[in-house]
Amino acid sequence: MKITIDIDEELLKDAMRYTGERKKGPAVVKAAREFVKRQLSREFATRVMEGEFGDYPLTNDELEAFDR
Repeated sequence: MKITIDIDEELLKDAMRYTGERKKGPAVVKAAREFVKRQLSREFATRVMEGEFGDYPLTNDELEAFDR
């Protein structure tokens, strides 16, 4: 899907540098995809820590050790 958005030039340059993309569009897509992936991971971790998945096989200490 094509869209038109205004993005600060410095922010866009940083996105291109950190994603390794040379073109603006792919850099924005990669950055957005990574942001969503991280948010989903945080939400899942929060739900696990709150005990929403009662049958989750790892303890909190095991999860923290695994994250390292």
